[in-house]
Amino acid sequence: MTMRTRFMGLPFFRVAAAVLLLAFAATSQAEPYLAAQMGLKCGQCHVNPTGGGMRTLFGNTFAQTQLAAKRIGGDEDLWTGQVMKFLSVGGNARANFNFADVPHQSSTDGFAVEEARAYLDFGVIPNRLSVYIDQRFAPGNATNMEANVRYWITEGSLYVKAGRMYLPFGYRFEDDNAFVRQLSGINMQAPDEGVEVGIEKGLWTAQLAVSNGTAGAPEIDKGKQVVARAEFVQSAWRVGASAGFNDTAAGNRSMAGVFGAYRAGPVVLLGELDYIDDKSIGVSGRKLAATLAEADWKMAQGHNLKLTHEWFEPDRDVDEDEQTRTSLVYEWSPIQFLQLRAGVRVYDGIPQNDLQNRKQGFVQLHGFF
Repeated sequence: MTMRTRFMGLPFFRVAAAVLLLAFAATSQAEPYLAAQMGLKCGQCHVNPTGGGMRTLFGNTFAQTQLAAKRIGGDEDLWTGQVMKFLSVGGNARANFNFADVPHQSSTDGFAVEEARAYLDFGVIPNRLSVYIDQRFAPGNATNMEANVRYWITEGSLYVKAGRMYLPFGYRFEDDNAFVRQLSGINMQAPDEGVEVGIEKGLWTAQLAVSNGTAGAPEIDKGKQVVARAEFVQSAWRVGASAGFNDTAAGNRSMAGVFGAYRAGPVVLLGELDYIDDKSIGVSGRKLAATLAEADWKMAQGHNLKLTHEWFEPDRDVDEDEQTRTSLVYEWSPIQFLQLRAGVRVYDGIPQNDLQNRKQGFVQLHGFF
């Protein structure tokens, strides 16, 4: 007789096997909750002032001394990212074991490389002028995600950036499948080409970007996309707003959003609400909205429990078509530059759409530097 224990539709023996296998593999992208936890701006840990991508000296030091439960090696082994005076490098690699249970279909599972990236930052004039490259090698073919020149007009407070980049809008959550990331179309999988101006002044961080509005594809009309983001950061709380307008031949697209975070002891609460009026959908356009609420509990150094609940309204003129997604994710950073994540996600949508009512589970090994 055999017995299987299920949690949220996820077979226990498959998870256990995945953990054992991934534990022997050879390899954290920072998230907004970490910035809120420390009372810092995203640009404190990342080369990109809006967060994501390559880490700064502070970000690498934080990953080794604050994020990990245990650090291997002494102070002389501290990784800074700088390999030469004018060159810094970094990278991310994520390997997943995924499980999916869709109603009225056979469940599926398998291993996959979710991400493999390398970062290069050529500091031609240290702290003033640099050339930055973000190259994705997997999944699929090698693809350039970011390639831009950044010049700090006033060191540490005013910059201009031009080239291919991730646009500033809302929080840069790790999960690009979150409803708010999909709704805006601005995430770590969809860079665009344009120019960005940013200000880092006191407790404020703000950016304004003008781009083709084609998510990296060739420009096909004269219209451009304008996106702006501003955030006021305090030690225990922060609040911000985003706005965007994309002028396209198919129809204009307007976006607006608010976001914020609050730290209550070991728990960080985050939220984002986005609203979009898209005239390019259908005959008369469509109004859409999405929200994300997240709680991160620092159980101990190196251990984080994340609970998120999301809501998506695909058409404000249609009743009872909303979708939700609830996730529970455990993150363990046993040593520096290594993180093991395990989680489940439960979707709830209209009854006649099986895919909107699926359950997912994953175990991920994340190596970064």
